[in-house]
Amino acid sequence: MRYALVTETYPPEINGVALTVEGLVVGLRGRGHSVEVVRPRQAADARREDDTVLVRGFPLPRYPGLRFGAPALRTLAAHWRMQRPDAIYIATEGPLGWAARRVARRLRIAVATGFHTRFDRYMRDYGAGWLEPLALAWMRRFHNAGDATIVATRELRDFLAHARFTNPVCVARAVDGALFHPGKRDRELRAQWGAIDGTLVAIHVGRIAAEKNLALAIDAFRTLQALRPDARCVFVGDGPMREPLQRAYPDFVFCGVQRGEALARHFASGDLFLFPSRSETFGNVVLEALASGVPTVAFDYGAAREHVREGGVLAPDGDAAGFIAAALRLGCDTTALHHARNAARNAVAHLHPERVAAEFDALLQGLALERSRHATAAVA
Repeated sequence: MRYALVTETYPPEINGVALTVEGLVVGLRGRGHSVEVVRPRQAADARREDDTVLVRGFPLPRYPGLRFGAPALRTLAAHWRMQRPDAIYIATEGPLGWAARRVARRLRIAVATGFHTRFDRYMRDYGAGWLEPLALAWMRRFHNAGDATIVATRELRDFLAHARFTNPVCVARAVDGALFHPGKRDRELRAQWGAIDGTLVAIHVGRIAAEKNLALAIDAFRTLQALRPDARCVFVGDGPMREPLQRAYPDFVFCGVQRGEALARHFASGDLFLFPSRSETFGNVVLEALASGVPTVAFDYGAAREHVREGGVLAPDGDAAGFIAAALRLGCDTTALHHARNAARNAVAHLHPERVAAEFDALLQGLALERSRHATAAVA
């Protein structure tokens, strides 16, 4: 099969969408398929690769380092007429994604879209909560023009179905259990953070931005620190709020963006993962924390609802006091923390990348076959 994956973010950019799409590309190619990536040009692109279609990119406001793609209608139409994909996956709802969806419909190519980001909830975080219904309607219009909308949890699938999205389909996520592993715990790294063997390290990994609800993570840590004065707080990642947070909390450790083995060491060297975000459609970092043997405190939705189990404590969705209480329950109870650490990795041991690639491949092949049947029926 020949597939095209369209995305406005891709490694070396670091975020959940970019890494998820890269994993799908690797998985499909590993299954013997021809896969091209359509994305904006990045500063690191020295040359055009045969399996990549590059379009103009523009800076994304308030997100340094990220770009959105130009609506390259003519480029995509000409390219896909010459090298027609059997199916297209569109991961982002930006101008490039809208253009790709429009061209695919014109050429009658099967299309699946990915619902990766709760832009409707972003409206609240950026002071425009009144736009939330409009944002959801905008996303519904985009996704309903495709043949299926891929989500990562049953909870989100049911929410979208209730919100009149026509064909939401759940495809599981996976985690690299060889990379993210408790054995990557690094005493020297912890020492750099000012942590010895008995020191509790609360860690947050992800974009340092308003939509991540970081004020709650800070409140939870400060409450925990009042009972464990030697506790340390570590932020891994970057974003528009990093500088103001560093100025406001000089006792916190800010490690910047980490990748690969370095990221795995940072995860495994923490003791408690604080994840207060309510704007995720999934939360890949939850799986990475669990695979690293780090107990997780999160709200009861997304990846946390489906996978944390005994590997942490969940607070009712939106209950800030419950989130802080959950952090205290784990952070101040050595026995509970030890039990959760042992249970965390077992909770995600079954999530293999090969299985995800097989499910995704089967979905795209099914959409391509259905599209072919409709075309044959129309001709007949």
